Amino acid sequence: MSPAPLLEATRLTKHFALRRGLLGRRTDIVRAVDSISFTIEAGQTLGLVGESGCGKTTTSRMILRVEPPTSGDIRFEGAPLAALDREGLRHYRRSVQAVFQDPYASLDPRMRVAAIVGEPLVIGQRPTGTELRRRVRELLDLVGLPERAGRLFPHEFSGGQRQRIAIARALALSPKLVVLDEPVSALDVSIRAQILNLLHDLQRRLGISYLFIAHDLAAVAHMSHTIAVMYLGRIVEMGAAAEVALRPKHPYTQALFSAALPLDPGGRSEEIILSGEIPSPLTPPPGCRFHTRCSHVMDRCRRDEPPLHTESGRLVACHLYPQGEGMRTTASR
Repeated sequence: MSPAPLLEATRLTKHFALRRGLLGRRTDIVRAVDSISFTIEAGQTLGLVGESGCGKTTTSRMILRVEPPTSGDIRFEGAPLAALDREGLRHYRRSVQAVFQDPYASLDPRMRVAAIVGEPLVIGQRPTGTELRRRVRELLDLVGLPERAGRLFPHEFSGGQRQRIAIARALALSPKLVVLDEPVSALDVSIRAQILNLLHDLQRRLGISYLFIAHDLAAVAHMSHTIAVMYLGRIVEMGAAAEVALRPKHPYTQALFSAALPLDPGGRSEEIILSGEIPSPLTPPPGCRFHTRCSHVMDRCRRDEPPLHTESGRLVACHLYPQGEGMRTTASR
């Protein structure tokens, strides 16, 4: 029997109640994430892409237990989070850490770097002073910062160096999964490659897994083993990173990657311009949620929601590809 995935999300859903009207008497539902399923294997990276508002960050917040799911299930190392006791939840919080978008906002400007990096250790493990100093030195060295960096404050570093500090802090408790929410989008272009190479090297050395969320599609394709494409709270395509990036099947995925930097040195397809705006998650369109912007729209697209099913070795939710013998995922049942 093959080992369970490190993390498995099944029919993960998050709806927010929005009170509107006079005195807030009418309650509408924002369908931020609507029944998505995915797995993250040990030592692998799942890249999550899509336009702003598609549900990527809400998904990461549920994985980090910042937001409770409305419904659905998250399993970590085979155990459902909903069934974990206090010690199990403590283990999960140590095992799943995060690096956020803005290194200028995520570090306390009043704390020295050694205290910032060592804070998770003080809270979670309570080492002796000698052990704490040794571990902080190791973590700073791991992300390419000198020992003297521990005596300085965040404002004395560049944006790229601050993100290295944030990565060192995230690694303090030796996590198994790190959620990377736009980790390079606030950095200069010249620095982004350095941070991405650092993350790639850390994964190789430490065997950690990543949930990598980014708008930079070239970065996602470079970093990920699997890519999941979200649109209006749903996953519309998911598969091996190279296949999804270079040979996308869903019209939305095709439009996304046609606008990215060329991923294939052998050529670049013509950019696909999407018409219209993303519909509101308050009132998603019936049928396929992408049909209001799709150049391939058919009558059934306006009526029937396409299931996520196997097509050419990946999962695609599109009526352009009649469902074959591949089994549907739990997200589409």
